[in-house]
Amino acid sequence: MYYTKKKMKNSIAITGGAGFIGSNLAEELIKKGHSVTVLDNLSTGNIKNIRHLEKHNNFKFKKGSITDREFLKKTFEGVDYVLHQAAIPSVQRSVNNPQATHEANVDGTFNVLLAAKDAGVKKLVYAASSSAYGDTPTLPKKEDMKPNPKSPYAVSKLAGEYYCSAFNEVYGLKTISLRYYNVYGPRQNPDSEYAAVIPRFITRILKSERPTIYGDGTQTRDFTYVKDVVSANLKAMESQATGVYNIAYGKRISLNDLAEKINRYTGKNIAPLYDKARKGDIKDSLADISAAKEAFGYEPEYDIDRGLQETIKWFQ
Repeated sequence: MYYTKKKMKNSIAITGGAGFIGSNLAEELIKKGHSVTVLDNLSTGNIKNIRHLEKHNNFKFKKGSITDREFLKKTFEGVDYVLHQAAIPSVQRSVNNPQATHEANVDGTFNVLLAAKDAGVKKLVYAASSSAYGDTPTLPKKEDMKPNPKSPYAVSKLAGEYYCSAFNEVYGLKTISLRYYNVYGPRQNPDSEYAAVIPRFITRILKSERPTIYGDGTQTRDFTYVKDVVSANLKAMESQATGVYNIAYGKRISLNDLAEKINRYTGKNIAPLYDKARKGDIKDSLADISAAKEAFGYEPEYDIDRGLQETIKWFQ
């Protein structure tokens, strides 16, 4: 059984809150009547993602970086919960610039934990990554499997998990790490050279351009719709659970089949281009999500078809 405290209005800080996942989180928390402070240095986040929230009295935006400890210290004063989403979020970017990834994802996460501990925050929810598992052939991935990170990004996100666990253990700061699987949905940036596969495929196919698949397209992914990730964060925050949990849909699809579905839902018929597989990319991903279900009642509501249709609608 999972235990959820009586719902009370809280003060919540979201690092990276102008980003894709962070802005979806901020929107849902505002809807529920919580006070929300978004922290973002806008290096990968976009102010447009949160403009519509600025009219709310219980919403604040603070521009600054998680590498700035003083900024965090001031911002976390009086905050009940921290949802730590800020990161440089790309395997390929980490391969090209490992130092920037380390500074944001490892040093930044350490700073966030330190500031949260000093501010007496009740709980911190950390955006971890399924990339921690690496390319181990065992499927589905379970939380008790030995990590095998394959890229600087994966190492940086795993280091954050270990720091969360240590702060929980040593300082009594409650932490929970959610290993996200291939999150997609409205507000995801399709324009970066490091863009995730779904927004890239959708925007190219909508423009009748051929999307590129790296590898032969038989590689599979467990794609998670952003609203399910938002729901997981809220449930994890309000629960007594700590530790590491997979957050995914729990089924996988090949990139070839994904391209076919996007064609179908956009009414197009654009064949993908194929290029060589990229360094650091894994072959297959599939999560066992039973631990999150049991610990805090996580139950994904969006299968790939429903999620894709919502996402395509937004991009149109």
